[in-house]
Amino acid sequence: MEKLKQQLTNHEGVELMPYLCTSGELTIGVGRNLARRGITAQEADFMLENDIALFTELVTNSIDTSQCNEPRLAVLINMAFNLGITGLLKFKNTLHAVEFGQYDLAAAEMLNSKWASQVGDRATQLSLQMETGLWQGVSTKECN
Repeated sequence: MEKLKQQLTNHEGVELMPYLCTSGELTIGVGRNLARRGITAQEADFMLENDIALFTELVTNSIDTSQCNEPRLAVLINMAFNLGITGLLKFKNTLHAVEFGQYDLAAAEMLNSKWASQVGDRATQLSLQMETGLWQGVSTKECN
């Protein structure tokens, strides 16, 4: 199988960004036809875990999150995931409030944005999570 993998990689090439192949199909990786095959749930989960790790690093390297509990840190990671780190860093009033532990003000500033009107319930849930420090919109039951 390793030789087949090498052969396919040589024939198809490796593209890390989506592109249109010679037949006009949206493709990624080593010839993965996204229009016909897509990705599996396991692949989506793997990609999500990688994205969470990346955005966690970007957020914690860019913002003083030392006063944030896990749900509040998750709000910032969620927003960075949605907006990109550059977009999140434009929330200067929100981030200033977070860094000083003023979570009610941070939540209000989140809602006072164009982003909030664009994402609707996501902003409502995340602002409440920022304000209370409690998870919103997810199951909080622990497995034993």
